[in-house]
Amino acid sequence: MDGEWSGFSDSPTYADAKQVADALIEAFLTPTEDGGVDEIHIVSTEFVSMLTQKPVAKRILPLDVEETTEEPPGGPFPLYEFEPSAEGVLDALLPRYVESRIYNALLQSAASEHAARRRAMKSATDNAEELIKQLSRLANAARQAEITQEISEIVGGANALADATAGSE
Repeated sequence: MDGEWSGFSDSPTYADAKQVADALIEAFLTPTEDGGVDEIHIVSTEFVSMLTQKPVAKRILPLDVEETTEEPPGGPFPLYEFEPSAEGVLDALLPRYVESRIYNALLQSAASEHAARRRAMKSATDNAEELIKQLSRLANAARQAEITQEISEIVGGANALADATAGSE
């Protein structure tokens, strides 16, 4: 592992993504003999819904280029002219592309984390409420048993006093 970034998973910013992307692009542009990397992959969680988050692994560099001679279903390919050149445009856009992919992964992971925490807190709250109900029932049953015991002792004492009084007459 060559680098580590922490402290911004709760609310990532584009500047955080740019910081990570700059280091990754530099490592990608460095030859492998000099400690560079051949591929860059992002492994993160993807927010699907409040109940579902799924882990994903995506390769972001090198790009998958599909070359085809088949005509697309919507008609022929449009002709593009690049100024200053196609390589120059790609060199300018590639860092922005990597930054945006990393920023998207950070946002998806943050949303997934918040959803998982919310779900865990809801589960903990539901469990606590159920425990309160059970303990309240146990406390009420114990209180009722104590009251019943006291009433039985009072009635028993009154009966014993009545029997003692009746025997003395």
